Amino acid sequence: MESKYSVSNHFGVYGVAVVNGKILCINNNAGPYKNRYDVPGGSQESWEGLTETLSREFLEETGYTIKTYSNPRVYDSFVRETTSFDVVHHIMVFYDVELDNSFEKQDLPIDLLDGLNDSDGIVWVDFDNISEENSSPLLLKLKKEYKGRFELDKSQFLNWKVIETDRGIRHIK
Repeated sequence: MESKYSVSNHFGVYGVAVVNGKILCINNNAGPYKNRYDVPGGSQESWEGLTETLSREFLEETGYTIKTYSNPRVYDSFVRETTSFDVVHHIMVFYDVELDNSFEKQDLPIDLLDGLNDSDGIVWVDFDNISEENSSPLLLKLKKEYKGRFELDKSQFLNWKVIETDRGIRHIK
């Protein structure tokens, strides 16, 4: 890629809960995936292991406790917003998770130690309804995986449009 772009890494750990062909998503309210469906998860805190990050982030963003996790895998994607010369190399670790229904779903916190919660709640989304217009690159990777098209090579979104809202109406910036 041309040197006019600066690249920074973002590393995150994410939980993949699928029931009857639907995946548990968050309604993202911040960053480049704002106003899109996204996978619950996020960045590690100091001295946190991968599965500790998985459990904490999943609870913070969905209100659900994880009963079991399995099938760890790693993908990556390069994302550049249309209005920026900065590229984010998003490195994502996915775990399949099973929700622990013995615990009551918790309310989502607004403020977290590392800032504001970027989840505006959850929604179960059918894989057939996931598209670049409404979902994060993470979900696009998982859709391919779910459909049996494992794409191990990096994906690139070098003209990524952040969706802004104005009085409840979505428009693309």
